[in-house]
Amino acid sequence: MAYAALRDDMVDSLEHDTKAVVSSTAVGEAMRTVPRHEFVDAEHRAYMDQSFEHRGTTVLAPSVAGLLLDALDPQAGDDVLVVGAGVGYTTAVVAEIVGSEHVHAVDINRPVVYDARENLERAGYGNVLVECRDGADGLPEYAPYDRILLEAAAVQPPRALRAQLADDGRVVFPRGAHGQDLVAVEEDSEVETFGPVGFDPLLVEGEQHGTIVRNRTVREEREHAARANQRRKGWEHEWIDWDSQP
Repeated sequence: MAYAALRDDMVDSLEHDTKAVVSSTAVGEAMRTVPRHEFVDAEHRAYMDQSFEHRGTTVLAPSVAGLLLDALDPQAGDDVLVVGAGVGYTTAVVAEIVGSEHVHAVDINRPVVYDARENLERAGYGNVLVECRDGADGLPEYAPYDRILLEAAAVQPPRALRAQLADDGRVVFPRGAHGQDLVAVEEDSEVETFGPVGFDPLLVEGEQHGTIVRNRTVREEREHAARANQRRKGWEHEWIDWDSQP
């Protein structure tokens, strides 16, 4: 199987005017190098512009991954945090650009973390650190980061992530609850918008795929949500009207 030729065709289509989601030379070259078939169990279909499902998470289509990476604009030697590692493909492309030892990733789904580690090792990026964490908490042990990529939707970047960003750093995330735009933020100021996207929301502990959920009553759910809101003031609750909840 001539995977290299398939990668070239894939990136050519992402750079072409009809899609134009990859303009960065570094991103294009990295996507031509990273073996996506090691992350997606679909052989040649790994290089088609389509998404896949894996353990309840979405494996991004190459065009969406390219759009994220172009917006992130990682540079060689940057320290990067990827929130929502998934199967590890996007993380591997970042590692190809900045160096594996500079990349850290987190995911809230433990089986997915194990898969990402195996995929990255098999693809040649075993030095990337992947941890099972609540994405909103980031990975403060290795901060600050020059780039933070959030592969889940949020109304605003979590405060913990902003605190882990270097002074001249950039965070890229899908902004919004329903209608979303991909945005890049530097020093709490939006610097660029990259168009509409559709991502799953950022999850907190207990919401990940496969979690055993106790059968609460409606009243219990309402009271539990209200208590959580009182404990965790901030971006993740500003858009919720608690009084209108059933």
